[in-house]
Amino acid sequence: MKKWKSYPINIIEKKDFPEHLRVIKNCPEKLYYRGNWDNKIFEKSLSMVGSRRMSRYGQEVVKKFIPEFVANKITIISGFMYGIDTESHKKCLEFGGKTVAVLGGGLNILVPPENSNLYNDILEKDGLVISEYISDFQPTLWSFPQRNRIVAGLSTLGILIVEAGIKSGSLITARIGREQGKRIYAIPGQLTSSTAEGTNYLIKNNLAQIITSPVDITENKTINTQEILFESTDSMENIIIQLLKIEPLSIDELCLKMDNGIIELNSKITLMLLNNQIFEENGKIYLKR
Repeated sequence: MKKWKSYPINIIEKKDFPEHLRVIKNCPEKLYYRGNWDNKIFEKSLSMVGSRRMSRYGQEVVKKFIPEFVANKITIISGFMYGIDTESHKKCLEFGGKTVAVLGGGLNILVPPENSNLYNDILEKDGLVISEYISDFQPTLWSFPQRNRIVAGLSTLGILIVEAGIKSGSLITARIGREQGKRIYAIPGQLTSSTAEGTNYLIKNNLAQIITSPVDITENKTINTQEILFESTDSMENIIIQLLKIEPLSIDELCLKMDNGIIELNSKITLMLLNNQIFEENGKIYLKR
């Protein structure tokens, strides 16, 4: 039953978004939503995404991780599609948590159609259903990848990739998340599984932190380890770290923000790359998370 259609569609302007969403690249000027918008729901939030062709393994991972996240009052954000997205929303609600769905179409367009009851449940349990598109906008091939910047941007704790093919939308979300300076986490999978190719690729290439337990995120183990790694008496190195904590930068951009010469800066960047403190992608320098 489409009870969700009885909920009014509201509009929130960019100036009222949570700060961590307002600062993303190509931030929408407004969002349409159903539910009760309260920025507090995003203060402790994690984006969970993954394959539409969810395996039994992926389902078990979601079932294992979600209760710990809910117990820590973490809001789960996902994309409402088949597979990992839907399972993450459902398990979050089942264990009494709050969840936010970001649609790839308008709020009156139900995709997938079998998620009508899930749409109801999210709203009835004080969650949110969000879209940047007008209410009757039909989703397209480009609108799903485009909405991923919002899925990533709404998270404060980072993005957890549960399962992903090598050319999946989840890897697009991971790339966007890195560009936004988010922490990227990935669940390792079986080498013979096509739904693990993407997550294993991220881990192998140091593009995501390997996660084997929910406490790796809830107890901030990776964050604490990184803070120890970044302790340094080198003032130039510390300035670079502090700048990259704000946003990824090119070497030229770093040079403009610092008083050091380009030769000296290049030498320091090279050393930090060798020490695995930072990585370079598409001309930008990123801090290892």
